Amino acid sequence: MSDPFFHPVSGFDLPRFAGVPSFMRLPQVGLDHARIDEVEIGLVGVPWDAGTTNRPGPRHGPRQVRDMSTMIRAQNDATGIRPFEAANCADLGDVGPNPADLMDSMERITAFYTILKTKGIRPLTAGGDHLTTLPVLRALAAEGPLGMVHFDSHTDLFHSYFNGKMYTHGTPFRRAVEEGLLDPRRVVQIGIRGTMYDAEDVDFAKSVGIRLIPIREYFARGYTDVMEEAREIVGSAPTYVSYDIDFIDPAFAPGTGTPEVGGPNSFEALEVVRALQGLDIVGADMVEVSPPFDQSGGTAYLGASVLFELLCVMINRS
Repeated sequence: MSDPFFHPVSGFDLPRFAGVPSFMRLPQVGLDHARIDEVEIGLVGVPWDAGTTNRPGPRHGPRQVRDMSTMIRAQNDATGIRPFEAANCADLGDVGPNPADLMDSMERITAFYTILKTKGIRPLTAGGDHLTTLPVLRALAAEGPLGMVHFDSHTDLFHSYFNGKMYTHGTPFRRAVEEGLLDPRRVVQIGIRGTMYDAEDVDFAKSVGIRLIPIREYFARGYTDVMEEAREIVGSAPTYVSYDIDFIDPAFAPGTGTPEVGGPNSFEALEVVRALQGLDIVGADMVEVSPPFDQSGGTAYLGASVLFELLCVMINRS
C-alpha cells in the first residue's frame, strides 16, 4: 500500500477546477524534496519540441496535459486497478530544456532520468516531441538494451533529415538501435501508416529485425491478436513503452503535429495499453500532444487518459 502523502487530491475535497494543477492531482515532489527517495513511479514533463520537423507546439503539451489530467480519478473502470493505492506516485515536475540548443537539452534530459534510475524511480513521461524518448532511453538503458512497444503512425527510424541532421523526431529509434539502447529483435511498432518519402525506414526495420505492424494489418487482425504478438515479441525482459498521440486517428486526437488519417479510435487507444498488463515496464512516455492544434483540450485529455492506463500497467506487473 502506498503512503497517503502520495495520494491525489480528491474531487470530493477540492473541486477539480481549483488548485494548482499537477499530473493527476498528485503531490509535486522535486528532486530536492525530502521524500523524493520514497517515490516509486514519477510523472515527468518534458516541454520540448526542438526535434519537430512539421507543425510545432508539443513543448506546450505537458502543461495542457497536466491541466486536463485533473479529471483522472482513483480507479480504472475497466481493470479495477487503483494505482495510487498500490505505489507511491508523484509529479516530479519538468525537465527544463535549453530552447536554443538541442544537444544540451538532450544532455539535460538524460541527466535528469539518470538520477531517477539511480533512485529506483520508474518514469512516466509526458512530452514533448518524439525525440524526447532518445535521451530518456540513454539513461534507462545504460546497463543494457531494452525491448520496446511503440504505438505510432510513423516508425521514427529515418537516418537523417535536412542534409544530414541526425536528431529529429523522425530519427530517435534509429539512433537508439545504433547506440545499443534497444534490442531490435524485441521492438514492435504498431499502427504505421500514411504517405511516405521512401522505404528507407521500413528497410532498416527489416534489416535489424524490428517488427512493423501497419495499420491495415492491425485492423485486419484486430487489436487483441496484435497485442498478443506484441507481448510475445518483448517477452518478460525489461521493456519501454512509447506512445505517440498520432497513433490515434486525428478525428479523436487532432492536436498533434503530424496527423495521419485512418487510425484507431479513442476506445482502442486505451485498450491496446491495457493489453500490456504483466510486462516488465521500466518506463513509458506519451508524446506529441500539440495544444495549438486543439485548444479545446480534447487531445490532451485523451493523452492524460493514455498516461493513466500506462500508469496502471506499470504498477500491475503480474
